[in-house]
Amino acid sequence: MKRIYSIFVFVALIFLVSSCTVEKVTRGERYAQLYEEKPVTLLIMPPINKTTHVDAKELLYSSMSKPLIDAGYYVISPIMALDILKAESAYDAELFMDSPLDKFKSYFGADALVFTQIDKWQKEGTGIRTSIRCIIKSTTTNQILFERSCNLFLDMTPPSNGSNNTGLADLLVAVVKTAVTDPIVAARKANAFIFRDIPYGKYSPRYLQDKEEIAKPKDEKASVK
Repeated sequence: MKRIYSIFVFVALIFLVSSCTVEKVTRGERYAQLYEEKPVTLLIMPPINKTTHVDAKELLYSSMSKPLIDAGYYVISPIMALDILKAESAYDAELFMDSPLDKFKSYFGADALVFTQIDKWQKEGTGIRTSIRCIIKSTTTNQILFERSCNLFLDMTPPSNGSNNTGLADLLVAVVKTAVTDPIVAARKANAFIFRDIPYGKYSPRYLQDKEEIAKPKDEKASVK
């Protein structure tokens, strides 16, 4: 009886350890299609906003190009592209998510399209709670090259100046400044976090040198300061 109990405990421990082990996947494994197609030029589609926060779409869209450019990609100017997309009745990105994308390659010269869906964007305490999904799809094969979902709390607590004698005027200025910049800063932080795992593009000195790096979780939950 004692031996059976010992075997049971051993098996239970093995199961517990294996269930707690996080599978480590390299970028080369997770984004194999991206490394194969080697996209250079990206077109950012207007985000799909599923929230009641009407400004979330514009906030995210206006700050999305920087992390992609920093990663080594050529990003078609969102301002220029937006006018064309509106003129061509292509402002609603959800209409094209599951459609052939070859027309965007011939019209814009884009190798891939960046789609984002905002499922949550709401003020919470001293920050903003967001839930965002990002997909990059090839305009040649229609294959998904990159996909991540992030549930983020964007902590917007202003840094302390280390003084307890802040004047009323300074305090009011700080409050107004924080209120104005919070959503913009939050959008920048969200985009930087989402694209922190994208493989480096052609214009990065680390191009094709990051295949063995461990990929970030595909579905990630975090608090971002």
